[in-house]
Amino acid sequence: MMKTTNSPAVIDAKALAQTTVYSILFTISFSHLLNDMMQSVIPAIYPMLKDNYHLSFTQIGLITFTFQLTASLLQPFVGHFTDKTPRPYSLAIGMGFTLTGLISLALAHNFATILVSVSLIGMGSSVFHPESSRVAHLASGGKKGLAQSIFQLGGNAGSAIGPLLAALIVVPYGQFNIIWFGLVAILGIVVLIRVGGWYKDHLELRKKNKAVAPVVHSHLPRSRVITSLAILLVLIFSKYFYMASMSSYFTFYLIDKFHLTVQQSQIHLFIFLASVAAGTLLGGPLGDRFGRKYIIWISILGVAPFTLLLPYANLFWTGALSMVIGFILASAFSAILVYATELVPGKVGMIAGLFFGFAFGMGGLGSAVLGKLADATSVNYVFHVCAFLPLLGIITGLLPNIEHQKK
Repeated sequence: MMKTTNSPAVIDAKALAQTTVYSILFTISFSHLLNDMMQSVIPAIYPMLKDNYHLSFTQIGLITFTFQLTASLLQPFVGHFTDKTPRPYSLAIGMGFTLTGLISLALAHNFATILVSVSLIGMGSSVFHPESSRVAHLASGGKKGLAQSIFQLGGNAGSAIGPLLAALIVVPYGQFNIIWFGLVAILGIVVLIRVGGWYKDHLELRKKNKAVAPVVHSHLPRSRVITSLAILLVLIFSKYFYMASMSSYFTFYLIDKFHLTVQQSQIHLFIFLASVAAGTLLGGPLGDRFGRKYIIWISILGVAPFTLLLPYANLFWTGALSMVIGFILASAFSAILVYATELVPGKVGMIAGLFFGFAFGMGGLGSAVLGKLADATSVNYVFHVCAFLPLLGIITGLLPNIEHQKK
């Protein structure tokens, strides 16, 4: 009678693949909160910068475009490079770029310096997002949707908290007070050094034993994979162009239409972004359970009735609709990103870099284009136009079903 023996290394490797490391997931989510909280200071201070430097909406859009373009161009390259040669401590180095950008932004005295400052913050994000997304993937224990949602929850929570802190710390007391966010960056560096230590140990164990390998779905021809990725990128365009209208111009819309103060408008922006954070947590686990394609469909196309109503609503219903829009739309990205990594298994860094980068790029391009449109027409008109973007979600029906059948 033949016996099979498993070495301790094989058992360790199998356990590693099947264990969800929640301590790392919540730590990397917390660092995502810190990272995106600092990033969100940029759009939060737009009304103040517009008044202080007499900027046009086009120039406001250019600030976002510079930040987002820096991040979007670099992220796929960072992801591709670290797929081949992982750099566990690059996360802390990326946070160092963010720290430098925040200090520069606090001290900036002209438009050009503002652009340089936000580009440095963008460079920090270009390193953070693909590498931290890989860490979440490695710590998922196979629950990739849940892991990505926990990771995204931190980012969206940070995006919600940042404008609120900016309204309390920066707007009343001046631009120099951005420097206090540098303390957040220092905390982030400390946290990410600890994450880098776990990441390094994890990689060494995986290297010793090849039993830990990504699940491969791919029975699809290359042309179908490319077409599916293109569809996902169109959906990212739809989501992030609409999100650009909210993150960059919702405060101006509220000030212009309902005559709110800057601080009042920031509170409404916080409510919207908080609903985004809450919705993020649902997309991944629901995708794990019911199939990512259906969650993508619901979260993009399903939000269209509410975006179409928003420009015609009074102040109360504008707030209520913005919460619903944020909650539903937020569930899309986790599902899209995990779906894409399953289309191209083994390339988590490159795919995460591509999709985070494209999302950043569309957010930046959206801000620039919508700023130009707002100058030529009005902020109110921008929201009428953007209301139709979620209708692009109908093309989700063209995606193949690649999820595992549930046992």
